[in-house]
Amino acid sequence: MDLPLINEHLAELDAGRGVEMPTYDFRTGKRTGKTTHFEPGRDSLIFLDTLHGLYPDLTASVPEGHKFRIYIETISQLKGPDGRYVRWADIRLLRRMIRDALHRAYSPERTILHWHYVRRSELKHIIPYQESADHIVNSALPYELPFLKDRLFHHLPPFLEKWGDDEKRVDGYVRAERIHRLLDAIETGKDDSIVPPTSLLREFIGGSAYEVH
Repeated sequence: MDLPLINEHLAELDAGRGVEMPTYDFRTGKRTGKTTHFEPGRDSLIFLDTLHGLYPDLTASVPEGHKFRIYIETISQLKGPDGRYVRWADIRLLRRMIRDALHRAYSPERTILHWHYVRRSELKHIIPYQESADHIVNSALPYELPFLKDRLFHHLPPFLEKWGDDEKRVDGYVRAERIHRLLDAIETGKDDSIVPPTSLLREFIGGSAYEVH
């Protein structure tokens, strides 16, 4: 992340001035060279949607009194077949496996093998700053797992077979085995017509009523 440029732009926006935002292509992993001009209005509210929004250095150029921090987490109260609460990180992993395949040219295999890097970054740059949030939103949905299973479950047995004896894939194998056990215990959600078009789940399974501009 280009922290100097982010802070430069945030300072300009906070002062009511426009910025030229670079365009990042997730499929290539590089900037495209194109920019988008953004000019805030007099009463504009700048919403910074980012995984690392609580990390202090990300918004260091903005005065504390000008910031309101919202932390979103999948605070699920569901229990798995072992009687233990489902790990919140596993729900986020399942969502991300679908999203990455649809929008970032990442296969489910690549996402799950890369997940330990995500978790390491979370433990370093997100978890320690949770208490700085002004408000917490619970994004867990009690009905989402059957539909996530429909789109992901068939990938897991081949992963387990492929990684079972690979010492370099222990982390991926453990995660794949855990979510396989979880999804195997529930019915598959085939008919997603019951999912509202305004549901957060639509961001991952498609059919959302919202458009991204």
